[in-house]
Amino acid sequence: MAEQSVRWGILATGGIAAAFAADLVDLPDAEIVAVASRTEDSARAFAERFGIPRAYGDWESLARDEDIDVVYVATPHSAHRAAAGLCLEAGRNVLCEKAFALNAAEAEELVALARERGRFLMEAMWMYCNPLVRRLKALVDDGAIGEVRTVQADFGLAGPFPPAHRLRDPALGGGALLDLGVYPVSFAQLLLGEPAGVEARSVLSAEGVDLQTGALLSWDGGALAAVHCSIVGGTSVTASVTGSLGRIDVPSGFFHPERFVLHRDGRDAEEFVLDPSDGPRHTLRHEAAEVMRALRAGEPESPLVPLSGTLAVMRTLDAIRERVGVRYPGEAVPV
Repeated sequence: MAEQSVRWGILATGGIAAAFAADLVDLPDAEIVAVASRTEDSARAFAERFGIPRAYGDWESLARDEDIDVVYVATPHSAHRAAAGLCLEAGRNVLCEKAFALNAAEAEELVALARERGRFLMEAMWMYCNPLVRRLKALVDDGAIGEVRTVQADFGLAGPFPPAHRLRDPALGGGALLDLGVYPVSFAQLLLGEPAGVEARSVLSAEGVDLQTGALLSWDGGALAAVHCSIVGGTSVTASVTGSLGRIDVPSGFFHPERFVLHRDGRDAEEFVLDPSDGPRHTLRHEAAEVMRALRAGEPESPLVPLSGTLAVMRTLDAIRERVGVRYPGEAVPV
């Protein structure tokens, strides 16, 4: 693999799958060789759009295709356990969209399966691979703002989304939390790790999914994080990290920023801007590049998006849902 293109398969044909396929064009060592959908017509249309040689009308055929190095799973998160599990069982490496699964139990099953089969597995948390987010984390880790005291982050869409929309459908893991709230939670845990305490409140829809959720996360060292998500109101989608010696503010689009500002006591503010060589800020190619780097290095998981971190985020999302009373159909045990 070190001397040839990495051959990708794409499982599902929705909007995020199309965005990922388009961004792979920026990577000359990436090649999309197959796509699968639940219907052959959808797979063929996607294949024609992106010049993909093989189109499958079922997931199993893609999973069994031995000419694929790694499969990108882009289904709704309610199907991640089944889709990613199918690919891992068949010996494929997997990049799986977030939220990684419906709950931590499903996530743990996928991680255990990947380790049992000796396959690479990574959550498609593209924020963690973003060059500016990586720079922000490095500054925080190096003590640029001292000891972290608070993190604030929000992600809200104006909607309105009708009851039939996937974001309102419990069977598809609908609601603001798993679709949008995963970003603020992941941002806080990138900097502080798994919280010791979780408090939360939600406004629920008639279908039983969360229309908006606010959570307060706490750590034993005294740090707090206030996170919010919504599918009934467009928010600023900003983030801020405050420490004992300063603060970092990330403007709108905190999970794929083009700039952030470092404020330190007694010093002029410093602005960090996305390097033009890193491409546009709204790109998924950084996570794809990280997958290919790890595969070529023979690594079972990515140090940028470690599976331990993915599982920790899923446990926090479970705890939030437990506090607000959101349960999805088919969950075998209480979360």
